[in-house]
Amino acid sequence: MDGPAANSAAWEGALTLGDILATAGVTNLSDVLVIRHTVGGPGLADDSAVNPNGVLEYTRDQELTTLKFPKAPPRHWLVFIADGQLRSRFFTSYTNEGEALGERTHDRRRYHLAPSSLLHTLSNRLVIEWGRDPVNWAKMATKAASFRVLEISDPVALPFPGHLSIDLSFTELVEATSSLRYRQWQSALGSVKGIYLITDIGTGGLYVGKADGADGILGRWRQYASTQHGDNVMLRAAIAADPKLTSRLRWSVLQVFGSSATPADVDAAEAHFKRVLVSRRFGFNAN
Repeated sequence: MDGPAANSAAWEGALTLGDILATAGVTNLSDVLVIRHTVGGPGLADDSAVNPNGVLEYTRDQELTTLKFPKAPPRHWLVFIADGQLRSRFFTSYTNEGEALGERTHDRRRYHLAPSSLLHTLSNRLVIEWGRDPVNWAKMATKAASFRVLEISDPVALPFPGHLSIDLSFTELVEATSSLRYRQWQSALGSVKGIYLITDIGTGGLYVGKADGADGILGRWRQYASTQHGDNVMLRAAIAADPKLTSRLRWSVLQVFGSSATPADVDAAEAHFKRVLVSRRFGFNAN
């Protein structure tokens, strides 16, 4: 039958997990496993266990029996934490890189799981209704796709830690300069001029830069978020030669200036840090 009765959820305007996955670009639901953990028991004993490492270790460890867990689980795993009798809140996602055969025991098997970006912006925000079968804690997305979305909460604002406490990877830099969660960061970074440091944590190579434009450090760092290299000649060449370099870079702040600072003050500080950190010789500063 055609019309509203054929798909009442869609006609009512209700969202489902399947809608969310489709929006994220997932076209093959059979490649996604949806897992629901409860808090209170031998695995996640209490709220203190609900942390990235605790959830990862609990999730990768499974019984050898295949009664509830697939014998050959798919590549993408979505992990939800029970948030009431049927409510389940999205915690994180993993990429299944296969069983860790060397860790298998007579009744347990463990998997190599890597953090995934799938639905990562909805972490701790997306709440679904776990059907009417909370006991069945692992479902293929082909079945879980019909679960209704109960809530998508606003992102939790992250407090600004202070300019001299910043230490960001490239992925974090992109979020810090664009995400609504980082509103306090953006206000603080956009209101000051400063000297910043980019560090290659693989080789120790350094780049000392200055941010003295109208939008302060925020404006300069947004250029890096957009281009990776911020139009720095040596850094651009280094990334072209080694595309994995970006994943090793970290951004921090060395010094900030008040509104009374002159361009000469900023230039002098930049030259000082280049000299004492020897970034012209062992880094990405050409001059």
